[in-house]
Amino acid sequence: MSAADTKPKAGTSEIDQRSIDTIRTLTIDAVQKANSGHAGAPLGLAPVAFTLWNHYLRYDPANPHWPNRDRFVLSVGHASMLLYSLLHLAEVAEKDGGNAPAVSLEDIKKFRQLDSRTPGHPEYHFTTGVEVTTGPLGQGVANSVGMAMGARFLGERLAHGDRPLFDFNVYALCSDGDLMEGVSAEAASLAGHLRLSNLCWIYDNNTITIEGHTDLAFSEEVAARFLAYGWQVLRVADANDTVAVSHAIETFLQSGDRPTLIIVNSVIGYGAPTKQGTPKAHSDALGVDEVKGAKRAYGWPEDSQFLVPDGVYDNFRNGIGARGKALREEWLALVEEVKAEDAALAKDLATYLDGGLPEGWDADIPVFPADAKGLATRESSGKVLNAIANRVPWLLGGSADLAPSNKTKLESEEAGTLGPFTPGGRNIHFGVREHAMGSIVNGLGLVGLRAYGATFLVFSDYMRPPIRLAALMELPVFHVFTHDSIGVGEDGPTHQPVEHLLALRAIPGLVTFRPADANEVAEAYRVIMQLKHQPAVLALSRQPLPTVDRQTYAPASGTAKGAYVLAGADEAKPDLILIGTGSEVQLCLGAYETLKAEGVKARVVSMPSWDLFEQQDEAYRNSVLPPEVTARVAVEQGSVIGWDRYTGSAGTILGMHTFGSSAPIKDLQTKFGFTPEKVLEAARAQLAKTKG
Repeated sequence: MSAADTKPKAGTSEIDQRSIDTIRTLTIDAVQKANSGHAGAPLGLAPVAFTLWNHYLRYDPANPHWPNRDRFVLSVGHASMLLYSLLHLAEVAEKDGGNAPAVSLEDIKKFRQLDSRTPGHPEYHFTTGVEVTTGPLGQGVANSVGMAMGARFLGERLAHGDRPLFDFNVYALCSDGDLMEGVSAEAASLAGHLRLSNLCWIYDNNTITIEGHTDLAFSEEVAARFLAYGWQVLRVADANDTVAVSHAIETFLQSGDRPTLIIVNSVIGYGAPTKQGTPKAHSDALGVDEVKGAKRAYGWPEDSQFLVPDGVYDNFRNGIGARGKALREEWLALVEEVKAEDAALAKDLATYLDGGLPEGWDADIPVFPADAKGLATRESSGKVLNAIANRVPWLLGGSADLAPSNKTKLESEEAGTLGPFTPGGRNIHFGVREHAMGSIVNGLGLVGLRAYGATFLVFSDYMRPPIRLAALMELPVFHVFTHDSIGVGEDGPTHQPVEHLLALRAIPGLVTFRPADANEVAEAYRVIMQLKHQPAVLALSRQPLPTVDRQTYAPASGTAKGAYVLAGADEAKPDLILIGTGSEVQLCLGAYETLKAEGVKARVVSMPSWDLFEQQDEAYRNSVLPPEVTARVAVEQGSVIGWDRYTGSAGTILGMHTFGSSAPIKDLQTKFGFTPEKVLEAARAQLAKTKG
């Protein structure tokens, strides 16, 4: 028996129906074999995903990293077998021009197994063809907004005459859960404002969540909400109606003034005789009898396993394969024309595609002279950021309505504002949407741009999910977080971060900086801009910090190693080590000078980045913090948790144990013990302890 016995829906060819049902059966076989996974959504959405991929997606399976390909985002990440089936059947290559598949049939048989290319949720960099790591609902659709913004930005900035080198569309497949998450509302609002006509969300309206019908908690009119955002809204009454799906996609492609939401009514677990349309189809394996019943409904051999019938691979080759190959060849011809006629554009394109930086990108980074009054590190950050941006044309970003405070506006006239009718602008106004900002920055990074966001450090809590995912995806994006301590002052504990540095340092792969002065800020940017697989954050002061005299103390280049001996390097074995970050380094230097005058062999270590310091070899770490020196004091206006790694159990940690208060900064420093006297007191107590 073959799948040719399957009766197609009206308007769906037999081979297309066979291909759709192959996606379904590969899904239920993989989930059943793993005894784990989410079969329900792929069974309902298979006709929609197939139609998009095989009839419309501009994508070359033989060259899956083609820069101008359409992006497909599976925001409903738990439906991962839908994507893995498509990648397999479309014969997407692991590497451009290669023969090895990104997802083989054996990989599908290893769904959700250790080190498989088919993990439970799609992972960027892990499986070719996965454009973004998804799973936490809402993140994928928000990322897609950044991708669409990036496509329009590149199309405006990299164009040969009136022909853009980039004009790709972005499709996101999303669920009820995606649209319940607040981040999707933030992102959709901004997408509507920006009129992202190259963005299409396809909403799987299957009305089922884990707990039951969506009407338990979700009764709004989604179409009306998106119309209010400024989107075009289309409806498909039945996911199996591929003609209606095609009409909706074609309407999107003809629209030129706004993003599109296609609401598709589907049946979760379609074909499963007793579980379709119920929460039981959402997750977990269907069970042997249910799998057989579903295959009967599809006209499929009940006892077959991982069957790909004759003609299915050819159907994809003749569809997405042939179309993608032709489109890529057209694009390559345009690139060759650029190389022949516009050397400057060709060079910019090559540098962008390589993921590199232009020659001399750091030539204008300022060196700040010693200054007792100094600058707030947010101020010096703004100067350094602008110096770099003037030489890196694909550096763009903005703030969550705090650019005047964060000092993140790019000031050159050329930078401009990214708006509905100025897609090539480099200053992005995210509005008061921190969560979406983080996700959109990730989307911009996913299309190869150097993107940043900014807000107050205390509001990094709103952004933790996208920051974590940036680290998981190894995206070299960054965020500028100002107002980094109780130094915020009168705004009080709601705006004074305490636990936030600890929370950011806890994210694997994220590089967190808290610079002590303007030159450490400059060196931090040198590191950040050269990162290729790590995101970074800067925690910067609101208040002015003295610019350290680098003729007296060590150069700020030590910032690149995370921690360095700022003062007292001539003492191979000091009596005492004072460790500080940010504004507290000045307290350590003040104590050092007093102790030095008293004949104490002290050392000051500036530690702007725990993360970079931990990456250094043991010899370097021991040269900065000699293990035999146990008299240590660490000073930071943040949580004390974690500092015992550097002070040892016998050392002293001067930090925050409570929330802050609303008061002028000097009063707060006195109340919470961040004064020269308190640092000296702790230092002398440490010396007494070791001598005793």
